[in-house]
Amino acid sequence: MKIYHLADLHLGKSIYGISMIEDQKHWIKQFIAYCAKERPDAVLIAGDVYDRSSPGGDAVELLDFMLTKLAEMNIQTFLIAGNHDSGQRLSFGKTMLAKQNIHISGTAKKEMDHVTFDDPDGYGPLNIWMLPYTYPEQISLLLERDDLRTYDQALRELIAAQKIDTAQRNIILSHQNVTANGKEVERGGSESMVGGVGQIDYSAYDPFDYVALGHIHSGYSVGRPEVRYAGTPLCYHMTETRQKDKGFLKVTLAGKGEAVTIENVAITPLHKMRYLTGTKEEIYDLLQNDSGKNEYIGITITDQRVTPEISAYLRQLVTGRGSTLMELLSSYSSFAGNAVSAETEAVETKSLEDLFADLYREQRGDTPPTDHEYEMMKYVGELVRNQDAHLPLERKDVDKIVTMAKKIGGDGE
Repeated sequence: MKIYHLADLHLGKSIYGISMIEDQKHWIKQFIAYCAKERPDAVLIAGDVYDRSSPGGDAVELLDFMLTKLAEMNIQTFLIAGNHDSGQRLSFGKTMLAKQNIHISGTAKKEMDHVTFDDPDGYGPLNIWMLPYTYPEQISLLLERDDLRTYDQALRELIAAQKIDTAQRNIILSHQNVTANGKEVERGGSESMVGGVGQIDYSAYDPFDYVALGHIHSGYSVGRPEVRYAGTPLCYHMTETRQKDKGFLKVTLAGKGEAVTIENVAITPLHKMRYLTGTKEEIYDLLQNDSGKNEYIGITITDQRVTPEISAYLRQLVTGRGSTLMELLSSYSSFAGNAVSAETEAVETKSLEDLFADLYREQRGDTPPTDHEYEMMKYVGELVRNQDAHLPLERKDVDKIVTMAKKIGGDGE
């Protein structure tokens, strides 16, 4: 059975103040073309379908386009809610959509949503289970327990409560922080989870022949090859340029007990994201002479601070290539041997709106900001990026921030 596994689409996402919707539309059209050519038996989308719980109209339209095309090809499609999604909104029309082979699970249930195929490929029954993002308190309510304290313990109890026939083939979609013996992978800068929070050991998924994971933005296996993160389809932060080619996973499932083959399929993005680090002259030379075009570029200069003159010249060089300068930093220190800590470096590589969103999620139990809240974060971020450090904010900017805050919290404080 041929299965395509993808996750963390984050439809409607903006990075560094730039909407990614056209990049996402380009990626999805290529993915649909690949499906039309290869005709997979199933597509698994493992959570964070949208970037925010209240997605914009363009993001909703893009998901509608994607699901409509998959339904027209009669491809069994499964999607679950991640921590960025509203499970209720994502589940709208799920009963009707199931008749079109689109299976959606928005919230965790005592009896997990699942679909059983009697013999889809000549290797016997196949069960596909769907477990949206969940947490111990929610599972405690579902199981009517008051002794479930950790993510790992709670998830094991929920899985144990299912009637899983392990003599048959079983697949699960899950959106959680899954680790092997407590060891986490390097995360992308656009991820907001605090290290160590919500860890679930991969062994909790032992009853399943393949585990289609979402939540972590890099693609890798956890503990065993069949417990696998797909990663994001696109780079959503400059730090994610260190990850392997983005795309989706082509999973081939044979008979029970036989090896599962997993292949990464790269899709060329509309804008390649690229990070350049070097001296001022090295960066100048590279931008003047290499052939890169139509890119999202981040730069760190290592031998001096970024002056307004350097910033203006670099923006001119980047724009002349048809590219966009997303980030411009300096790692230069006038004190010899003054190394920047990993934590400081991680913070410095994030946009202000992402840092605001990280703090918000940390304080709100990993709940992402609403559209209005994130718009205010972006607005403040843009003001800071474009503001002369020696001048106060203009009154109109202060008034706009207060108005936006009042819309969110009622008093503007």
